[in-house]
Amino acid sequence: MNTTPHHLRNHLSKAEAFKQLIKETFSRRVISFYRYVILPDPLALRNELYAEWQGLGVLGRVYLSTEGINAQISVPEPNFGRFQELLFARRAFAGVPFKVGVEQKNDAFWKLTVKVRKQIVADGLAPHEYDVTNVGTHLSAREWNELASDSDTVMVDMRNNDESTIGHFEGALTPDAKTFKEELPLAKAMLAGKEEKKVLLYCTGGIRCEKASAYLKHHGFKNVYQLHGGIIDYKHQVEREGLESKFKGKNFVFDHRLSERITEDVLGQCFNCGTACDDYTNCNNVDCNRLFIQCAPCRETLENFCSAECREKVTVRA
Repeated sequence: MNTTPHHLRNHLSKAEAFKQLIKETFSRRVISFYRYVILPDPLALRNELYAEWQGLGVLGRVYLSTEGINAQISVPEPNFGRFQELLFARRAFAGVPFKVGVEQKNDAFWKLTVKVRKQIVADGLAPHEYDVTNVGTHLSAREWNELASDSDTVMVDMRNNDESTIGHFEGALTPDAKTFKEELPLAKAMLAGKEEKKVLLYCTGGIRCEKASAYLKHHGFKNVYQLHGGIIDYKHQVEREGLESKFKGKNFVFDHRLSERITEDVLGQCFNCGTACDDYTNCNNVDCNRLFIQCAPCRETLENFCSAECREKVTVRA
C-alpha cells in the first residue's frame, strides 16, 4: 500500500517540466551527497524533505533508507543558502559534504523524486558480509596519484561497464558488470591472490566504494583505499592543485547530462560505425530506449535511433 500523500510527488509531464526549466531566469547548482546514518523513519523523512525541497525548487533524484541518504540534485542558486541551512539543521545530515558537478547545466534534472528503498545502494549482500563502519582509507587526489604509481598497487573501478567505457583511471581493472550488485563478487574474484597488495577503489562520488571497501576488508584484503569524493572531487582537486589527471576521458553521470568531460581523451567508440566517440544517448524509439554511444554523423543519418530497424518502428520519443 502506498502511504505517500498524493500531493507530495511530481504532476508535470517531462515536456511540461522542460518548458518550465527553459523559462527560469536563475542558475542551478548541481550537487550530490550521501551519508550512511541510521534513519528510524525514512518514509516520514521522505515526506518532510519532499515538501521542503519542492518549496525551494529543488529537482533531482534522492534515495532514503534506514541506512542513510543518497542524493543527486540541482538547487536554484538563489535558494542554495536556505537549502543548506535546512539540511544541516537536521542532526543526521549536519555538515554532510557536497560534491559539486564538474559541468553545471540547468536541465540536469527535470523533476524531484524522493524514494524510500531497502538500501541507498543496492548491493545484494547479506548484513554479515560487510561492516560499513570498517571501510577503506580515504585518499586525496595527491595521495591517490602517488599510490597509483606504486608497483605494489592494484586499482579497481567500482562502476558499471557503461561508465568505465567512456572514462577510467589508467591501469584500472574494469569488471564487466551492469550493476553494483554484479560487480562486487566479480571484483573480489579479479583480486584473488592479491590480498596483501594495496587495493585502490574509485567510483563517481564515493558511495559505492564505502560498501565495496568494507566488503573487501571483510574478505581478507588488508590494505584497502578509496578515492575521497570520487571522480567528481578528484577533478576539482586536480585543477586546484595543478596535478596530473590520472583519470582519462569522461565521467558518466545518471542524469540528463549523461557525462562530464574530465580530460580531452576519447576512450569510447560509436556503436554504429566504430569511430572514436564518447557521447551517450538513448535510442529515439521509446520501446527500445537503449543507452549507447553514437557519433554526430550516425546520429544525423539514423535520427538518434540505434539502428535502421528501430527507426522504422512507430513509438518515437517526444
